[in-house]
Amino acid sequence: MTSSSSPSRKALSKIACNRLQKELSEWQVNPPTGFKHKVTDNLQKWIIEVTGVPGTLYANETYKLQVDFPEHYPMEAPQVVFVPPAPLHPHIYSNGHICLDILYDSWSPAMTVSSVCISILSMLSSSPEKQRPADNDRYVKNCKNGRSPKETRWWFHDDKA
Repeated sequence: MTSSSSPSRKALSKIACNRLQKELSEWQVNPPTGFKHKVTDNLQKWIIEVTGVPGTLYANETYKLQVDFPEHYPMEAPQVVFVPPAPLHPHIYSNGHICLDILYDSWSPAMTVSSVCISILSMLSSSPEKQRPADNDRYVKNCKNGRSPKETRWWFHDDKA
């Protein structure tokens, strides 16, 4: 999924470039289990393939995450969305937006792409059922024209899935 603001996105700061190059190098040496980074020449946008954990509802299913890094990463959280088709999950909307606090209010500069990916896989793995959020249709309708999930005022009330 791309944001309507992508073409006007500011270039990464030197700090962000250095941090992402370090994270990419670490990823290449020790990638998180269940993830593959599709290497491109664009450091500001990563496409990551995620494979569901055996023994879970998402076992062996493969999905793609798009990670867009802001100018001031890691001081500002990256935008992370599933490239449709997104998995059926109570916290993942059909447009790929993910309701997960660490992507928004609980972001910390100490987090990395790997730690975010592991959190998303954990969220998928712990889900007791495959279903869309109750407000999926309304939310997706209100997100027309490439609205970023970072523009949403999320309400984090359920840590069961």
